[in-house]
Amino acid sequence: MSKAVKVRQGSGQLRIIGGIWRGRKLGFLDREGLRPTTDRVRETLFNWLQVDVPGSRCLDLFAGSGALGFEAASRGAAKVLMVDNEMDTVDTLKSNINLLSARQISVVCSDAIRYLSSAKEIFDIVFIDPPYRSEVIVQCCHLLESEQCLSDHAKIYIECDARQDLSKESNGLPDNWQCLKHKTAGQVGYHLFERNATSC
Repeated sequence: MSKAVKVRQGSGQLRIIGGIWRGRKLGFLDREGLRPTTDRVRETLFNWLQVDVPGSRCLDLFAGSGALGFEAASRGAAKVLMVDNEMDTVDTLKSNINLLSARQISVVCSDAIRYLSSAKEIFDIVFIDPPYRSEVIVQCCHLLESEQCLSDHAKIYIECDARQDLSKESNGLPDNWQCLKHKTAGQVGYHLFERNATSC
């Protein structure tokens, strides 16, 4: 039987808020820059995505605690790939995957840019939630396009500092991405985009 990861001092817990694992709590290893998406923001996001998640292929690009990836799998995603560049974090994610017997979730230990530069899979939903001081959001978005990682009408969720207004047309994101929704919650800005393959 798989055991839960031992949570060390300075670690935290997240709660899955919907789907088959609703109410389950998972430990994660805290580190600088790691901010699991709050329950409130996740509830809003997955309300936005409620018709898109079942049966989807999801990429949780800066997985961290795994809050978004586990939530997507709980709500019916067919496949979730988590990417994180910290081996301790990856080990914790794997432990939680085993704890849930979540065969639809896999983990890769890699830098996000390096992973996208050689990605071979196509995704319907992508979660991009890097550390707030990171400047890789725009680069990741263009790699998703140039490396052909997205289905025709993929949804892309981006969480960032609220001062970084990605809803504007001059945000540097791919021209064929349309901002469907955006909100702020305190210092957090969160945005949902849809890819339009016919505009490429």
